[in-house]
Amino acid sequence: MEKTIIYTQNAPAPIGPYSQAVRAGDLLFLSGQIALIPGTEQLNNETIEAETIQIMKNLASVLDQSGADFSNIVKTTIFLSDMSHFAKVNEIYATYFSSNYPARETVAVKGLPKNVNVEISMIAVL
Repeated sequence: MEKTIIYTQNAPAPIGPYSQAVRAGDLLFLSGQIALIPGTEQLNNETIEAETIQIMKNLASVLDQSGADFSNIVKTTIFLSDMSHFAKVNEIYATYFSSNYPARETVAVKGLPKNVNVEISMIAVL
């Protein structure tokens, strides 16, 4: 099966040896996004809300580059630095989906890149 690497300047460039997304057949695997502002090395992490919104904007840009949107998402993984952030992140996350919600897990981890509080990855069907 052929794989296609997805890249857009409207989302942060990878900070390691990975791609923003990879398409394999009808599946699209989006790498975890943190609250990096595209084109900079700055984080939008003044609040957990700002951090989550920036992440969702970054994911939307990668989806758009792939010809998709949040309605294509079938699986999401949310990584939190602390489960105390869950309610606020969940509230913002929910505004990006209207029905037929994707499968999801949310886990607290010991550390995330650049000491952020949230990272989100997704899988879509195109």
